[in-house]
Amino acid sequence: MTGRDDAGDRDRASDGAPALDPVTLEVLRNQLEGVAEEMGQVLIRGAYSPNITERRDCSTALFDADGRMVAQAEHIPVHLGAMPEAVAAVRERDPAPGDVFVLNDPFTGGTHLPDVTLVSSLSLDGGVVGFAVSRAHHADVGGMAPGSMPAGAREIQQEGLRIPPLRLVDGGERVDDVLDLILANVRTPAERRADLEAQLAANERADDRLRELADEHGRARLERAFDAVIDYSRERMTAAIEDLPDGTYEAEDAMEGDGVTDADLPIRAAVTVDGDRLAVDFAGSAPQVDGNCNAPLAVAKSAVYFVVRCVTDPSIPPNHGCYEPVSVSAPEGSILNPNPPAAVVGGNVETSQRVTDVVLAALGEAVPERVTAGSQGTMNNLTIGSRGGRGGDGGGGSRDGRGDREAAPDESFTYYETIGGGFGARPDADGMDGVQVGMTNTLNTPVEALEAAYPLRVERYAFRPDSGGDGRHRGGLGLERRVRVETAATVSLLTERRRRAPAGIEGGESGATGENLIDGDPVPAKATVDVEPGTTVTVRTPGGGGYGDPSERDPAARERDRADGKATGGGEAERSETERSDGPD
Repeated sequence: MTGRDDAGDRDRASDGAPALDPVTLEVLRNQLEGVAEEMGQVLIRGAYSPNITERRDCSTALFDADGRMVAQAEHIPVHLGAMPEAVAAVRERDPAPGDVFVLNDPFTGGTHLPDVTLVSSLSLDGGVVGFAVSRAHHADVGGMAPGSMPAGAREIQQEGLRIPPLRLVDGGERVDDVLDLILANVRTPAERRADLEAQLAANERADDRLRELADEHGRARLERAFDAVIDYSRERMTAAIEDLPDGTYEAEDAMEGDGVTDADLPIRAAVTVDGDRLAVDFAGSAPQVDGNCNAPLAVAKSAVYFVVRCVTDPSIPPNHGCYEPVSVSAPEGSILNPNPPAAVVGGNVETSQRVTDVVLAALGEAVPERVTAGSQGTMNNLTIGSRGGRGGDGGGGSRDGRGDREAAPDESFTYYETIGGGFGARPDADGMDGVQVGMTNTLNTPVEALEAAYPLRVERYAFRPDSGGDGRHRGGLGLERRVRVETAATVSLLTERRRRAPAGIEGGESGATGENLIDGDPVPAKATVDVEPGTTVTVRTPGGGGYGDPSERDPAARERDRADGKATGGGEAERSETERSDGPD
């Protein structure tokens, strides 16, 4: 059914290109998604940073020549929903065959500075037919603190090197000056070079695979497939939105400060369902803030797209078509649409989570059976980097090859982690324990990999008993991760839900709030602190909210919770520490 002369060619589309029968469309859709997935595998296997190779903090996608997303790998929601802005920014620079652009500027197509994006032109017969895009969180891109996630940043220049769309490859030729400029402004240049090479390899794989698909199906049919898969997703999404009850639904929550002030910062959403269209308006949200919890509008869009997929039909292929019926607006100069030089690194990772919570809560008014109780609502960002550009007594974490750490006190290291927590209870099931939620979809760094790569030791990695909110269905448990730092270092924490607990619904109780400790002493939700060798850093993540009246919980389920150590039952011993090598993802 996929040959050039099959029956599907007997009919022609309005533009004269070969029409696609349903079977051929499904074959091509899966092949295009397979290209995006293979790009991700090349990137993960080729990178050196544990943040990419282990945590998989990266995303890949294919776009057509008009800058419309055609296919994506199932990677990081906050990366993927904002990718079209990056391609649009590159298209303004007149990309030619053989060009690869690098960018990270949140005001010109990026999300936050550590997320570095490569956009490669895909060409057939001398013309640009699309773009391959890879986005990866680099463990350091310069700025005022190791890891480029400083809690107290007041402007974007303090967060790292800001890169507008620049040609890293021009007509097939490397532009060494651009790469040299980037590497001169980061603390771990060898690792950054290797990770960028892995991104280039991922994009090159897309170019190879697209040529193979053109050889198999013909260029005209391939380009018709771009339109067809987008049309298919649009039709399914508009039908799914039309199934929602019309009306305007509102919700509000708040951020717990911005790293400069501890004052609550409101996030308000009004979600309007009108036939087969859905609009989200964030009017009434906080003005642009002094700290780094501002989120570019592209990040807010990512959160909205994620929620809409969750409450409609997650099986709809994610591409331009399923986003087209959804519109998002926020006042210019607000926390969700800031003006430069606003600091934004926390907006991408934390404010995006609150947007997710608020839009879910609003749509919960329309379709309560499709939403969960409150999940942890934070990524629990932990960044540790050598202070003063030296590895100190514990070694620098430099790696030669794939995994062997050698003592190199003259080199920097930067470790970055997001830590899972409780998923909210569902109408028909308990919440999941110790998982990533909302706008992130990463794994954890296995203890062995973490300790091999960095001068760090994991002293505890365990579920938090009793942290899930009680209810007919229990909220998921949070985690506790305690790390001993073996060298002089700078620790940055960007976290939320330290005083505003994840809410239960339908009578369920709230989940536990999170907590951050340094040497056992509490520190704020957002903090950057210099520490000495031997210091311990503990992150206790929030639990999920419960669903339904606790008195209706099955007694057998309560007994299982006690037996599994998920609930202490009023006097039972706390659950023993999990095996370090098999800690939760």
